[in-house]
Amino acid sequence: MNSPLPSLSFTLEPSDAQRFANLCGQFDENLRQIEKRMDIHIANRGMDFELSGEEERLKAAARLIKRLYRETRNGTELTPALVHLYLQESALEDLDEPSEGAPITLKTRKAHIRPRGANQQKYVKSIQSHDINFGIGPAGTGKTYLAVACAVDALEREQIRRILLVRPAVEAGEKLGFLPGDLAQKIDPYLRPLYDALYEMLGFEHVSKLIERNVIEVAPLAYMRGRTLNNSFIILDESQNTTVEQMKMFLTRIGFGSTAVITGDITQVDLPRGTRSGLSHVVNVLGEVPGIGFTHFRPKDVVRHPLVQRIVEAYEAYEDKAPSRKPKPEAPSE
Repeated sequence: MNSPLPSLSFTLEPSDAQRFANLCGQFDENLRQIEKRMDIHIANRGMDFELSGEEERLKAAARLIKRLYRETRNGTELTPALVHLYLQESALEDLDEPSEGAPITLKTRKAHIRPRGANQQKYVKSIQSHDINFGIGPAGTGKTYLAVACAVDALEREQIRRILLVRPAVEAGEKLGFLPGDLAQKIDPYLRPLYDALYEMLGFEHVSKLIERNVIEVAPLAYMRGRTLNNSFIILDESQNTTVEQMKMFLTRIGFGSTAVITGDITQVDLPRGTRSGLSHVVNVLGEVPGIGFTHFRPKDVVRHPLVQRIVEAYEAYEDKAPSRKPKPEAPSE
């Protein structure tokens, strides 16, 4: 006979019908989401819960449910998306152990932003304590969004005078030459995620005013040559598409009182075949240099839809298993 699965019982306190309904979600969708992702069974009668499943998962699930219930105390609406983020955290770190130091909160005009999970916390701490930082990893891990949040936070506290958003002008399947305008206008659509983050944190009108006053500047990487940037927060996005020479040029632009954050995904290089990525090269060159921070994100750090994490993992597994797909040399013609 199969032995019964281990179980764990606990009671949520204090009893509050409104908070409890928030925790469970519409038609208990939040509890069902936790069940599915953590592969356990949740049974409850009011505030009394009984979980069954593999023993190591039960304690983590109980901690997660208690933590979500604490969040409802401040009126936080527990949407499925927010529950997903907390599920990501439960997979990233042992929630029994408090994180080092007080939780980090980045304060912007429109929102207060809290890094999710151990790696995001480490990333923000690194940005706040180093002048040059690298955030490397797959899409959806929050590396660019948090860099913008740190920049806005520093600007609001008057630690810096301006924000520069920089991107290499490299085509990702489309031809830049067919887009209207000069180089800055051609690259503008590629920086849309950075604009969206700024609008969310500062509001559309305020961002527009800051751009007009040149407090926020958007520039192609090619425009950085010859400049020295003091008292600035510079974000180089999509840095996997820099060449070795461009990366060196960018890093040597950093002046006094400035912070630089370089983000990228080494697995998504759009450079011409045979051109080495400046990002993959700089990891080897500067990896041990004091004063430079590196944060490496993994697929399980993805904070988007759960399928995004699975897609990233599937691609990684395929690349690891696939044989080299280099083209065979052509036979010499007679």
